[in-house]
Amino acid sequence: MANTKSAIKNARKTVRLTARNKITKTRLKTLRKKLMTTSASEGDDAAATQAAASAYASAMDRAVKSGIVHKNAANRAKASGAKKVAAK
Repeated sequence: MANTKSAIKNARKTVRLTARNKITKTRLKTLRKKLMTTSASEGDDAAATQAAASAYASAMDRAVKSGIVHKNAANRAKASGAKKVAAK
């Protein structure tokens, strides 16, 4: 249990920020799954794969901006998405 006023405040902040980060990370996982399923489908729907990759890259950039994901990790993820688009 926190002993000082600042530690109590930091504990409250941690709960709030952890919840916000979890929402964003869950959204990123969902977008990644959507990209992988559209790229793995047998159809020639390259536009859907491109749209999914664009949405994923945009969400990753926003997560980097708010400090939820490291910049290099986001770059790796976006490069992986770009490979999927190029393979279509």
